[in-house]
Amino acid sequence: MRPTICHVRPEWVDHYGHMNLAYYLVAFDLATDLVWPDWGLGAPLREAGFGTFAVESWQGYRREVTLGMPLAGESVLADYDHRRLLVKHRLYHATEGWLSAENEVLFLCVNLATRRAGLWPETTLARFVEKRGTEAPERLRLTRVSPAAG
Repeated sequence: MRPTICHVRPEWVDHYGHMNLAYYLVAFDLATDLVWPDWGLGAPLREAGFGTFAVESWQGYRREVTLGMPLAGESVLADYDHRRLLVKHRLYHATEGWLSAENEVLFLCVNLATRRAGLWPETTLARFVEKRGTEAPERLRLTRVSPAAG
């Protein structure tokens, strides 16, 4: 059973009667908060002087959700390197089980003292090795493909 992360709130519903696109990101962020402790992020990382900053995201909407619907999240640590982390989220109707939306987020390790990109602490990298999923990201990548010179 996937954990319920929230219910669609009245202020999240737009003039079409469904959840506004901006609030899908709120729900995905709540899903992030659920997995961070298990992945060694959040408070332990901040105590080491580092944080995670989202630098890119992609969303795909599959089926609308409306006022009061319970939402459940599923998160996968899809990829990482020495300073980046790629997370894949799925948002489901919590009781009926159908997929509502997908999200991929690229996070950067940031040194909180300098506000510049940093390197993941060794303990964090060890946790990533342990928690990495087998599912590859669909939209975002750690490496960029350069357009062909023309």
